[in-house]
Amino acid sequence: MTSRFAYLGLLAALCLHVAVASAKSPDAAKPALLSVDQIYGSSEFSSRSFSGDWLPEGHRYTKRLPTSDGSSDKGIVAIDASDKHRDVLVPAGSLIPAGQTKPLDVASFSFSADQSRVLIFTNTRRVWRRHTRGDYWVLDRSARTLKKLGGDRPESTLMFAKFSPDGQSVAWVHERNIYVESLLTGEIRQVTKTASDKIINGTADWVNEEELGIRDGFRWSPDGSRIAYWQFDTTGVPTMTMINNTRQMYPQTITFPYPKTGQQNSACRVGVVDIKTAETKWIELGDPRQHYIARIMWAPRRERRGDREPVDRVAPPVVDTASPDDLVLQEFNRLQNENRVIVWDVDSNRMRTALTETDAAWVDVHDEMFWLDDATRFTWISERDGWRRVYLASRDGQALVPITPEGIDAIELLGIDEAQGLAYVIASPENATQRYLYTASLTGNQWKRLTPADQPGTHRYQLSADRKFAFHTYATLNTPPQTDLISLPDHQRIEMLESNDALRKKLAKRKLPKAELFRVAIEDGVEFDAWCINPPDHKPRKRYPLLIYVYGEPAGTTVHDRWGGSSFLWHQMLAQQGYVVISIDNRGTPQPRGRDWRKSIYRKIGINAPQDQAASVRQILKDRKDIDPDRVGIWGWSGGGSMSLCAIFKFPDLYKTAIAIAPVPNHRYYDTIYQERYMGLPSDNVDGYQEGSPITHAHKLEGNLLLIHGTGDDNCHYATSEMLINELIRHNKPFDMWAYPNRSHSISEGKNTTRHLRALMTRYLNDKLPAGGR
Repeated sequence: MTSRFAYLGLLAALCLHVAVASAKSPDAAKPALLSVDQIYGSSEFSSRSFSGDWLPEGHRYTKRLPTSDGSSDKGIVAIDASDKHRDVLVPAGSLIPAGQTKPLDVASFSFSADQSRVLIFTNTRRVWRRHTRGDYWVLDRSARTLKKLGGDRPESTLMFAKFSPDGQSVAWVHERNIYVESLLTGEIRQVTKTASDKIINGTADWVNEEELGIRDGFRWSPDGSRIAYWQFDTTGVPTMTMINNTRQMYPQTITFPYPKTGQQNSACRVGVVDIKTAETKWIELGDPRQHYIARIMWAPRRERRGDREPVDRVAPPVVDTASPDDLVLQEFNRLQNENRVIVWDVDSNRMRTALTETDAAWVDVHDEMFWLDDATRFTWISERDGWRRVYLASRDGQALVPITPEGIDAIELLGIDEAQGLAYVIASPENATQRYLYTASLTGNQWKRLTPADQPGTHRYQLSADRKFAFHTYATLNTPPQTDLISLPDHQRIEMLESNDALRKKLAKRKLPKAELFRVAIEDGVEFDAWCINPPDHKPRKRYPLLIYVYGEPAGTTVHDRWGGSSFLWHQMLAQQGYVVISIDNRGTPQPRGRDWRKSIYRKIGINAPQDQAASVRQILKDRKDIDPDRVGIWGWSGGGSMSLCAIFKFPDLYKTAIAIAPVPNHRYYDTIYQERYMGLPSDNVDGYQEGSPITHAHKLEGNLLLIHGTGDDNCHYATSEMLINELIRHNKPFDMWAYPNRSHSISEGKNTTRHLRALMTRYLNDKLPAGGR
């Protein structure tokens, strides 16, 4: 990759091809152009993904497959990765409830520890982002009996059902409380009781679900006698009201607690309930409204090894059954610049801090805690030396030892194989847009790449329970993903699981314009990763319109060397029409380029990133004479929508057209957890909140603006766009607006919505930012 854009146009002229029609076309000279209807109105160009799940022990995985000749009904089959031997665990016929003729429509399933029972999730309903409410059934494999859980409760109202460790009971959530149902007697016991409808047990309020990912809010203890769970008290939290004008004759209101920046949060605490007595013991951690308990997990019971080293597997471990049940919590302060890992001995009610992670900006929640077999150490991720590294931390808080190298970001820790003394890590030291698999020795003295050197791009892995095999998915910016089964640590392919050959052949016939990765260097010497798609008939002496696709906030990146699906195809379609399409990752995006890169945006959301984007666009215009400076546009969604507003408001001389979808025009009106994490409290950063909010600069609008929002957006509220509309009207600024009734943040609900949205965007660009070289 070059650090300058100056000669990319010449390179593209060699690399990009004119798409031609098939031989059957009446006019073979015309290119086979993509259309919105082809991309969003059918599945013609959809990629296929492999759908298999590793069982919790060994190296067998499950798939939904037909289990009887002549029937398309699917059961559950276990496949051994080592020899491909197949066992039918659940015949399709076993999933047919009494009195019915068709098997249950299985959304997901799980097995009891001894695999004698199967828990089936079906008839699901969406709760905000995901389908987490539905019906649960238990299949007893030996008795071949299928029973629906929940008694006479209404359909599709149970959540997060899980087997007890012995498989004799199932716990589930219903109407903000936890219940335990015996599979032997059928008895249903309510083990938590809410004092009001403002108290939530076993799941989360809106903001903790959205920003910390807390949905399934309870954990069985290792011996099955207790359940640890979150409780949220939303009393006093300001409420958000949305209006649905289309569901019935009169408007329907949807109201839910939503704390905006600086406002009161739910009171959050964690308790452990005894299943027999239904009595809860609470851990005391100070003011419950001024902290976040982001994660809880039961620590494994410690093992006795005498004086042996923890990674020595010669002597078998002996479980210390007398050791207490410890609950491990990650507790953040409200500013989220401190994360305490707390170990709570529930029996004695003693707690200690195993480690504390701090940062001048913010610290992240970690889901990569793996315990070593003796349960005295666990893995931890820290940026304390400027890079995201994997450490081994001791349960007693006495040691923290790095095992991945200095100067390299460990993007993700996939797991550990203690028998071989290895940790499996995703990293990409040389190219922030790519992803590769490495191993780090648990002693910290070895670092080795496993992904083959001849496969540049992005690689994803799902490891088997024993770490001897993995599902390996490989893709690049221009090629759809393929998934194979590999052995570890030698990375040898055993079987192709999904090739996407049919899609590859369709795309090859289209001869679509290729995207090219590059870097653009601005005047202060900083380089930004980017990709570009040129028109297929690109002529360097002509000038083409430029469309920038942007996100730019700490929650995500747009520049990856991996397949981008329908959105990428839409950008290729625009290139076919005569646009140069580019995306750039500014400072502050979560690229593996060190802690300083990522956290340079702290307290400056909406300030630094638009400046980086504008500086990059100016450099591109300087380096490329084939781009028309009078036809520069930008578009983005959510944070990218906010960034698009900042761009056209703050740099009216540069951007002539913007499409902002579901933005947050005023940062003060977004939720506490996200906005305060990156901006601090509004009382401590008044200037930052004001300067970074697009609405502050609305009076500077000179170009063409299309504002798009779903009126049922529970995340980035439609009301905030209405406030921006008022501000634009106040300053007599013309703009275009499109509201999608009762659509959420994804603007995807309802027949034809996505196709309609993309057609709208395409028409607007064609009208306001005319395509083609001049």
